[in-house]
Amino acid sequence: MAIENLGNMNKMLSGYNTQDWMKSASIEQGSLPQFNELAANPSIGAKPPQSFSEMLATSLTDVNNMQVEANKAIQKLASGQTKNIHETMLAVENAEIAFKTMNQVRMKVIEAYKEIMRMQM
Repeated sequence: MAIENLGNMNKMLSGYNTQDWMKSASIEQGSLPQFNELAANPSIGAKPPQSFSEMLATSLTDVNNMQVEANKAIQKLASGQTKNIHETMLAVENAEIAFKTMNQVRMKVIEAYKEIMRMQM
């Protein structure tokens, strides 16, 4: 059955029930943890779920902080406050890798947006 649009996909998925699937797969109810209990009691130290925009904003802040720390390390090395070039280079490389990763995520989001805009309704 081909999924032609989002409405057809929602109709198809709404017909499925996990309880029926478990019964048809002959999985004993007692052998699996209750998913409602797991959802109600997240693991200790687990972060609450974030939306994509919150995750993106947090990531941008982290990358910016890495860039600031790298700049501070460079200034300390140039002014003679520190002689540890190893830590300075690590901070610069970490900031560069984080920035490149952020840029790649940005490009993928733009590509996905363009592809969605090309879809015919």
